[in-house]
Amino acid sequence: MLGRFIKGPNEHNTSLAPIIAAAPNGAATAPAAEAEPQGDDFLTLKVELHRHLIDRFNLTALENASKDEILNEIRPIVREFVRGRNVPLNARELDQLTSDTADEMLGLGPIEPLLKDDSITDIMINTHERVFIERRGIIEETSIRFRDEAHLLRIINKIVSAIGRRVDESAPMADARLADGSRVNIAVRPVSVDGPLVSIRKFSKNPYSLERLMAFNSIRQPMIDMLKIAVQARKSILVSGGTGSGKTTLLNALSSHIPAKERLVTIEDAAELQLQQPHVGRLETRPPNVEGKGEIRQRELVKNALRMRPDRIIVGEVRGEEAFDMLQAMNTGHEGSMTTIHANT
Repeated sequence: MLGRFIKGPNEHNTSLAPIIAAAPNGAATAPAAEAEPQGDDFLTLKVELHRHLIDRFNLTALENASKDEILNEIRPIVREFVRGRNVPLNARELDQLTSDTADEMLGLGPIEPLLKDDSITDIMINTHERVFIERRGIIEETSIRFRDEAHLLRIINKIVSAIGRRVDESAPMADARLADGSRVNIAVRPVSVDGPLVSIRKFSKNPYSLERLMAFNSIRQPMIDMLKIAVQARKSILVSGGTGSGKTTLLNALSSHIPAKERLVTIEDAAELQLQQPHVGRLETRPPNVEGKGEIRQRELVKNALRMRPDRIIVGEVRGEEAFDMLQAMNTGHEGSMTTIHANT
């Protein structure tokens, strides 16, 4: 299969993306992956290898390739590259070098291992030099670093371009989502004074049930029984809580008790609800373009949802004027609708 992604003689890539920088001495080991070799020499080797592969590969052809395909393709090239420079790497270091390079070419570079770690719920990037995670409710710093600010910006552009958006000085803030549904918020200069800030709320692959929440001591059986009755009796429900309190998680769990025969319409800024019913229509807001046009707000979507013959409307979170329309919907034939608000309980 070697050569499938190799460029032809007249093809050229227009941009280079430097790969992950080694963590500074003394930094904690990245919690999602085995510690990798450190030091300026290894970092330089990574950068040179990535440029070498960029020169040889057709990046467009790589877009639809799996990581396994890319690893199989680049592994002999990496081995040849390292041997040609007389770099003494053991088997683990060689595998790490190959995997990091594949992550940079196919995924989101240095944070790719964090995205694959199911125990991590949030990833917070505070400029290119510091990356934090939240795991089991505890925030900790990792050893993950980006090579420089330009490297982080390239990863950001990869995220937003996948959904047709952009982030720059004229539009320095954006909401986005990853292919797996994880929610992303981005802020860059000038609103982010010290450099790019990225917050990723990871998408849960297995939605929590009320019973699973009880196993974590988040809720008790009498409350579960009462909530199930409320959902099935078509009582409108408003979930209130602070940041990271599990509002969307609870909303997802509640929705699983809606009868399968009902038609549901969901409205969100970034689609993350995981309704299991067969009759679901999902609507998502859209920010304005660089000319300030084309915005679609939640209020417009709530009004539109009323024309879609829903039995219930589920809004991920109400924060503004759409609250009025949501309350109207709950009181004009759409009982049993649900939403969340960001507030202390």
